[in-house]
Amino acid sequence: MTKKRAVLFDFDGVVMDTEPQYTLFWDRIGKEYLPQYEDFGRIIKGQTLDAIYRKYFAGMEAEQPLITERLNRYEQSMDYTYVPGVERFMESLKAQGVKTAIVTSSNRQKMANVYAAHPELEQRVDRILTAEFFTRSKPAPDCFLLGAEIFGVQPHECVVFEDSFHGLQAGRAAGMTVVGLSTTHPAEAIADKCRLVIPDFQDFTYEKMCELF
Repeated sequence: MTKKRAVLFDFDGVVMDTEPQYTLFWDRIGKEYLPQYEDFGRIIKGQTLDAIYRKYFAGMEAEQPLITERLNRYEQSMDYTYVPGVERFMESLKAQGVKTAIVTSSNRQKMANVYAAHPELEQRVDRILTAEFFTRSKPAPDCFLLGAEIFGVQPHECVVFEDSFHGLQAGRAAGMTVVGLSTTHPAEAIADKCRLVIPDFQDFTYEKMCELF
């Protein structure tokens, strides 16, 4: 594997094991505002807040800022714990000269809470692209294509690590090699949506990633 590669990490459920906490929050919001949807917390995974509002809360403009305020408070008290092995894996990529980015549907305000808990995170990758960098949310491929453009590589030279259905779809739509993490959905539910499924990064290495090419 040449060093003309880029690795693009989703954040929630890939770098930090936060998805169960978000599921609880959005399930509560769904039951309160949109009871017609079951498992609302899973339905919206991988999408930006703006996309969620446009698709599910159209005509509820008065409620949107109230939900945003609740979400902001919730994120300030969340537990941000690394997915096992991801720190070591990121360090191995840096040692090999591979460009890395976190590409997330989260906004800058949420990520500021993460940096407060983990100030070292910004040094672990070359770039962090938040929701403000792109207009179309996952499953559109825009965010990952932007990552490739920033690093000056072609889509087929990129590896995407994702956990949500929308994110996996976005990585495939971008024409990139997609590795799925079964942190949010069972392995069998995402196996047909990616090249490889891993539970976490504990047994995944740079060399194993090279074999995907």
